[in-house]
Amino acid sequence: MTTSTTGTLLPPGAPPAIPSPWALPDKGKVGMLLLILAESSFFAIFVVAYLFYIGKSLNGPFPADVLDLPIVGSICLLSSSVTIMVAIRALRAGQTGRFNLWWLVTILLGLEFLIGTGVEWYGLIVHHGLWIDTNLFGTTFYSLVGFHAFHVTIGLLMLSLVLFFGLTGRLAPEHAERTEILSWYWHFVDTVWIVVFTVVYVVGR
Repeated sequence: MTTSTTGTLLPPGAPPAIPSPWALPDKGKVGMLLLILAESSFFAIFVVAYLFYIGKSLNGPFPADVLDLPIVGSICLLSSSVTIMVAIRALRAGQTGRFNLWWLVTILLGLEFLIGTGVEWYGLIVHHGLWIDTNLFGTTFYSLVGFHAFHVTIGLLMLSLVLFFGLTGRLAPEHAERTEILSWYWHFVDTVWIVVFTVVYVVGR
């Protein structure tokens, strides 16, 4: 009895097993993971800064006076992680029409979140006079929340480009893996929002 490269016994006379060649990891996946890692470090800096300056503003307005919980926007953004997975599953099954529908729903949910952020900022600026240079709270709030909103905007632009390809018939099941890699970025944006929501609207108030 001979032993294969995996440690299993082979019958007498059987040729030795040929080890499978080592394949390089997918460059798209590696690139996206590195991007997410780099962006995570930037977000960590903004989060730490926000936590460090909580309660250190010498003048108002203060978080407890002006911040309301963005419940609707948060539900929409987090729900978009589910709809994007449904869309990718539909593309893998060759259901491009269903993919386009759920991909569009994902975009609309993200857009609603951005609109909600804009409405919040309008109220803070116009009704409460909170600008980025008003106090430490304003500086850290607009920096952290704005940085996240910027990432949501970038994500929506990329999702919209994919939707354009889908509506023009340029997407096929073999493109499902690439769209899934893009969805990692969107999941990252959603996950970061959980941290931002907790820090700004729960701990910071």
